Amino acid sequence: MSTQGQFPGAAGESERTRRLRSLGLNEPSADEAFDRFAHLAASITRAPIAMVNFINDERQMFRGLYIPPNTAEVAAEEGASWADRGIAFDLPTRQMPMSHGFCPHVVAQRSPLALDDILAYPRFAGNPVVDELGVRAYLGAPLVDDTNTVIGTVCVLDREPRQWGRERLRDIQHLAEALLSEIRLRDNLLAQQQEMFAAFDGSPFPIMLTDGPGQEIRYANAQHADTFGPPVAYGSIGTAYPQLGAAGLQQAVSEAYHTGRATVLNDVRIQSGRPEVQRIQQIFSFTCTPLRVARTGQVNGVLTVGMDVTAQSRTEEELGTLAALLVDRLQQNGAVTPTARPGAAGGSGLVLPS
Repeated sequence: MSTQGQFPGAAGESERTRRLRSLGLNEPSADEAFDRFAHLAASITRAPIAMVNFINDERQMFRGLYIPPNTAEVAAEEGASWADRGIAFDLPTRQMPMSHGFCPHVVAQRSPLALDDILAYPRFAGNPVVDELGVRAYLGAPLVDDTNTVIGTVCVLDREPRQWGRERLRDIQHLAEALLSEIRLRDNLLAQQQEMFAAFDGSPFPIMLTDGPGQEIRYANAQHADTFGPPVAYGSIGTAYPQLGAAGLQQAVSEAYHTGRATVLNDVRIQSGRPEVQRIQQIFSFTCTPLRVARTGQVNGVLTVGMDVTAQSRTEEELGTLAALLVDRLQQNGAVTPTARPGAAGGSGLVLPS
């Protein structure tokens, strides 16, 4: 299994953050599978608010979130917040600093935490979520993956004191264990992606894979590194490749991610990243193809393929044909399923199983 072109992670990162990156869980966007799981947690524990919370070195990320549907409708109205319906709880960006809440304590202690009335615990009573969000009761359990890394929590909250009891504590632990099946599935997909990348390592064309709305670079093949220089691990396109960002590639990748449609960027003129030919200006065309989760259809990344057109005339159709050939190689590995020809008009992207 080839690992060429992949990054070990930034220096100083914890194992937890590296695991979240590898699982594609290191940013706070909503995930339908985790939202459904949060709804299940709220239903089983009879709590009004529930979360699936992943925690890296810097922040908490609520990939799964459930609040009562009526308050969600009110929150969607202009100028309204969830507090207008009596639930003082608002997380529009699905993230929190490490100083807020009680999940960081669960992760640090690697054990469940039940707070029936937070005000009765001096250690926790001054936490910002008590005054800012009206949280009065908390129940959470750690998510410990198969590498024995605590990557987050499953938790439920209430704005009134609660007697959680042994039964609810057992419920939240069982829910955490059940959620690990979803994590194992993502681990299996990671192994499939390793095989997928092997098909790209020997390609003579620059290939790059970015994750999430932040366009973090997850993979770049040898030709990409040789042509444009080695990227910063998990850096954005604009940070890792200022020339490409200034030429519009970051915008093209962002457009593919947010619209779910393939984009093509032509006539990108840059100075060569190779020391021996740095004075030579090269002209590239790029196709940016969104990647979708098969089960939900949610876009979670973008595959970018470049073609050097400096010395010869290449058409947009030829670039699309190249991308289609790469899709065929991926399909042979069973790692992705194409839903439309990348680069072609109306293309909707590649589908990753999940």
